[in-house]
Amino acid sequence: MPRPLLRYQNSSLRIELELAETAGLNKLPHTPLFFSVLCPFWNLVPQNACLVLATPKAPTFKLPNIISPEQPTLIFCHFVEYTVFHFSNYQLFSTSFFSLWNNLQFLSMNEAQIEITIPHLFRCPISLDLFEDPVTLCTGQTYDRSSIEKWFSSGNLTCPVTMQKLHDPSIVPNHTLRHLIDQWLQLGPQSGNSTTIDYLAALKHTLESPELENKLQALEKIRVLSDEYCSFRKSCFHQLSFLPLLLELVFGTQLSKCHMDFTELALSCILKLLPLVSLEPLNMIKDESKLATFLLLFEKGTSSVKTSLCCLIDSTAAPQTEQVCHMLGHSNKLVHEIVVLARQDCEVSKAAIKAMLALCSLQSNRENLVKAGAIDGVITYISGCETRQKNLAPLAMVIIKRLLELESAKEALVNHPNGIETLVKMVFRVCNQECSESAVGILAIVCRDFGRAREEAIGAGVLTQLLFLLQSQCGTKTKTKARMLLKLLRSKWIEDPKQV
Repeated sequence: MPRPLLRYQNSSLRIELELAETAGLNKLPHTPLFFSVLCPFWNLVPQNACLVLATPKAPTFKLPNIISPEQPTLIFCHFVEYTVFHFSNYQLFSTSFFSLWNNLQFLSMNEAQIEITIPHLFRCPISLDLFEDPVTLCTGQTYDRSSIEKWFSSGNLTCPVTMQKLHDPSIVPNHTLRHLIDQWLQLGPQSGNSTTIDYLAALKHTLESPELENKLQALEKIRVLSDEYCSFRKSCFHQLSFLPLLLELVFGTQLSKCHMDFTELALSCILKLLPLVSLEPLNMIKDESKLATFLLLFEKGTSSVKTSLCCLIDSTAAPQTEQVCHMLGHSNKLVHEIVVLARQDCEVSKAAIKAMLALCSLQSNRENLVKAGAIDGVITYISGCETRQKNLAPLAMVIIKRLLELESAKEALVNHPNGIETLVKMVFRVCNQECSESAVGILAIVCRDFGRAREEAIGAGVLTQLLFLLQSQCGTKTKTKARMLLKLLRSKWIEDPKQV
């Protein structure tokens, strides 16, 4: 049997396996097959090994740029667990490979469908992608706004290309270049671009067909394509109105249990497309029937569907979807369901926190959140954050801070059996200064208005936490707030020093 060629390239392991002339594998297309996988255990890989991928779970990988321009290529996009074995028996390899073939979903494309040629002058020197919002520095160099702002936020005060020190950090929009790029996009694609548009148009046509199985296959391909960022493809998704179509398919049809797989996959595609296109289509959720479907999905959907819907709510915090956010925030049942999800010890709780943060971005929604028990839900989430490696405690603290504009929220926090104690534990967080600043600010608000809060805070050890915080390398703003809180607590401290 043929042995694959293994070589280390660009921090990844590339395994090339020639199958065209291999007997017994006639079910495969007669083309070379390429795998490109991350390999954290490079030193353990034997040089004459064959590759087998075990796939009990299947997240989506970005399409690797290893396409041959001369012939079609199969790219396996779904794998997470893989093991390298020695094989001396051909049948063992064949069986294992066909097991892999049956378990993985694949996308067959040619190079023209994936690679788009962008003129050199239309690429940002930092991201190497098509300019979206070109701006020019005082040095005359042009960059994409998001890229140069990240450069500046990292503390750099030079021009990335010339490395000249900037005497004027201001940036000026380059409208001329933006106009030229728009013209280039509208002029019509070249041969490769044309193939891309035709391919995406065919996928859209499939989604509009009545066959559920075909729709599922089309959604799988859309999910992969949207995961691989390409400026031209982004424009295609927008021009072909993929987002409105997917939203209509999810919220414009009657809910059915047999369609739940389709709903999960469609919502996943919607979330991947949202960063690529305008959020304006989300306003269709304002329609009474679509809003009813949204609420029904949140009530009867799977955990995956609820997580996706929470992420969709997170996207409605934008100005152009403010009315949708308002309508969702005034649904008592929906808000209550989100609060319940925030109390759960699983991945969906993180999505629920993001949804609550989006809803409370509107002042008109905050009273409803407090009535639904948002303070209790957020405190419960923060209490469990110590056992989670990756958590959204900083965002949860922002929710409390916003809700504290209401007296009912302050009372809910003070009356919560673990509310003040939980916040005190967040005061001195070595790994997260943002949490520390928020905790000190929240405690200052409730301790100013409630004597009981001052007593509980002192009893929970807030004075020690504040002194540790003042001796740490936290920011000036955080230290100022800590001193103000110490001053506020001084009266109680002097009055009853035994509590310290």
